Amino acid sequence: MKIALMDSGIGLLAATAAVRRLRPDADLVLSLDPDGMPWGPRTPEDLTERALAVAEAAAAHRPDALIVGCNTATVHALTALRARLEPGLPVIGTVPAIKPAAAGGGPLAIWATPATTGSPYQRDLIENFADGVTVTEVPCWGLAEAVERADETAIDAAVAAAAELTPDDVTTVVLGCTHYELVAERIRAAVQRPGHPPLALHGSAGAVAAQALRRLGEQPAPQAPASGTLTVLLSGREGALPTAALTYAEGRLLRHAAAARTAQ
Repeated sequence: MKIALMDSGIGLLAATAAVRRLRPDADLVLSLDPDGMPWGPRTPEDLTERALAVAEAAAAHRPDALIVGCNTATVHALTALRARLEPGLPVIGTVPAIKPAAAGGGPLAIWATPATTGSPYQRDLIENFADGVTVTEVPCWGLAEAVERADETAIDAAVAAAAELTPDDVTTVVLGCTHYELVAERIRAAVQRPGHPPLALHGSAGAVAAQALRRLGEQPAPQAPASGTLTVLLSGREGALPTAALTYAEGRLLRHAAAARTAQ
């Protein structure tokens, strides 16, 4: 089984690690776009063009499924990606985990990029899945970019600024950008209020990985041999994981797996 994941940068690491944990025997193809990142400021048409190019680079490696490991790309390009690649290649998008978060009753906060915060897309998700729950949309200025660079000072500043915009009574935070899942515990520490119940965080990586297996008719097999290979594409060129990826546990998991296979 071969599963491809795509994003402009290292936001796809969370879903990649989730796939690796569920199926350590799966071959992985990571298709990034360092030449075109960041995608967020691009027009929807331009972003879709970049996403299609990155997806087609991955598709050339003949994966069994493709995960769009980016909320922004899912919003703007999922329809075009499916039109281009399905039914031959199942395409799985990434949607903020508003539905399971709202099931807890709230009040909840949705941390997302400034472009997504307040967007019709996010407002529709809130209306459809969080009706009756108090929801605060929190724009996280510069957080995705800081995570992409592994800039510790900038991450701390962006997390602190977003935490200031998060009401004290929030019990649940939705991580509405895949980059944020890489610093989930730092977000938890910033938002958790003394004397309050433990904060619930909802990311999308686990659900996306599970959905990819379902689309393929496969079952999780976390005890399978760690025999899966790793291929990294950088704007279509084979390369290595960006250095910043190794700052995060999810990136180190992939590096260690690759190193172990090389030594065998």
